[in-house]
Amino acid sequence: MPRAINPALLKPMTVSADLEKVVGKGPMPRSQVVKKLWEYIKKNNLQNPANKRNIFADENLKPIFGKDEVNMFEMTKLVSKHLS
Repeated sequence: MPRAINPALLKPMTVSADLEKVVGKGPMPRSQVVKKLWEYIKKNNLQNPANKRNIFADENLKPIFGKDEVNMFEMTKLVSKHLS
């Protein structure tokens, strides 16, 4: 039996001004925000080459993350603070 899709992941969310610089204008579902965030990270080569689970924060990501480096699991928690 296929897993049910969580409707909360599809609900359009308002994106903060800091996050908007990275993912574009909202509102957009959380899943789309995470997808665009990963596109930005890969395009700008921000994954730690020694440990791809860690992401380096550039000048656009630092206001979102609040520090220089985060792991990918922590990233989603930090991004949720910029969605309403």
